[in-house]
Amino acid sequence: MTLTLTTPAVPPQTVAASAAGLRATARIVARADQGGGTTRLPVLDGDGPFALRRIRGCGRQARVCIVGAMSAPLGGDRLAIEATAEAGTALHLTTAAATVALPGRTAGHATYDVRLTVGDGARLDWLPEPLISAAGSALRMTTTVELAPTAHLVLREEQVLGRSGEETGALRSRLVVRRAGRTLLDQETAYGPGAPGWDTSAVLDGHRALGQLLVVKPEFEQSPAEVRLLGAAAGERSDGGAGQGVLAPLAGPAALATAVAPDALRLRRLLDEAARSAAVG
Repeated sequence: MTLTLTTPAVPPQTVAASAAGLRATARIVARADQGGGTTRLPVLDGDGPFALRRIRGCGRQARVCIVGAMSAPLGGDRLAIEATAEAGTALHLTTAAATVALPGRTAGHATYDVRLTVGDGARLDWLPEPLISAAGSALRMTTTVELAPTAHLVLREEQVLGRSGEETGALRSRLVVRRAGRTLLDQETAYGPGAPGWDTSAVLDGHRALGQLLVVKPEFEQSPAEVRLLGAAAGERSDGGAGQGVLAPLAGPAALATAVAPDALRLRRLLDEAARSAAVG
C-alpha cells in the first residue's frame, strides 16, 4: 500500500513571512469600573501563539491566563506581551504551561519582549510558568516594567537551561524596572553557547534552573524586607542538591530573591519560600 501526501501550494508572500519568523503581540489593559469595586478588561487581544483567557478572579482582581496556541518562540520570531494595570486596579497574569524556546528555520535569534505598566494604587502580578531554553535555540528576552509611585508589583521569572538530558540553548535575558521614572533594577544575564563562564562554580555550579522573585510595594519604605538565605544557603539539608538562594532588599521599596536549583520544581519551592518571607498576599 502506498500513501501519497499532497501539500497545498503556499502563496509566495506567506513563505516569505514564515522564513522571516512570526510577529505577534498580545495586549491586555485592566481598568477600574466606575464604582471602583472591581477590575474590568476593556482590552484583551492576542494573536499568533497568544490565546488570552480570562479566569476566575478574587475580589477586585482580574485574572488572565496566556495559552500557547502554537510552538513559539522559534528562531526569527518577534513576540511581545504588553499589559497595563491602570490606577486602582488589580491584575494577575499567568501562563497555562511552560514556554519552550526552540530552533527555527532561520539562523537568527528570537526575541520575546514583555512590557508591563502599573498605575497609582494598582497591583500587577506577573507569574508565568518557566521558560525552557531547548538545545539549538537562541532567545533574547527583555522584561520592562514602569511603576507609578504607589504601585505594587509581584514578578517571578524562572528559566530552565535545556530539557531533560539535553544541552541548553543560548539565552540572554534583561529585566528593567523603573519606579516614578527612576531605575529601580536593571540587570542582564546570559547563558549557553557564546556566554563565557556561565556553567562554572562561580555562576551556576552545575544547576540548570534559575529564577528570581521581585516584590515592589510602598510598605517597604517604612519596613524594608530583611535579608534571608534560602535552601542550602541557609544550612538546610541538601536533599541531593535542593538549590539555594537569597532574599534581599533593594535600594527602594522592593525586595529581590534570586535562586538556583537542579530543576524547576525545586526552584519554585525556593521562590515560594521567598514570597512567604516577603509577605506576598
